[in-house]
Amino acid sequence: MSLHGDYDPQNIFAQIIRGEAPCYKLYEDDDVLAFLDLFPQAHGHTLVIPKRVAARNILEIDAQSLAKLMAVTQQLTRVLVAELQPDGVQVAQFNGAPAGQTVFHLHMHIIPRVAGQDLGIHAANRADPAELAQLQARLVKRLAG
Repeated sequence: MSLHGDYDPQNIFAQIIRGEAPCYKLYEDDDVLAFLDLFPQAHGHTLVIPKRVAARNILEIDAQSLAKLMAVTQQLTRVLVAELQPDGVQVAQFNGAPAGQTVFHLHMHIIPRVAGQDLGIHAANRADPAELAQLQARLVKRLAG
């Protein structure tokens, strides 16, 4: 998909927002939802999405909603760094298929990185549900504390 087109309300993130698809939720308010990636590039890979804005990419969101999305992204980045103690953290956002976007609902990636780790864009392996649930519990506890 290119940068331009119609928003698909059946994309997986829209389904997650509506409660039609499950997720390992870390954070939710009226405007933003964050959850662990099922196909993580690294342990702790988290996705942060706007809930009320049908934006396919960064070009289609209003500044106020983008600011809220980024504030939550920063908050969760701090939590991930505090809990997982990575060597670095990657915060990324892709716009259009040629840029690496695979789900056409605006989203931020927070990816804890370890020195020497491959920086691949797409992970091929689905994470172990038990490991995701355990990590979810750790992160939610830290977020609440």
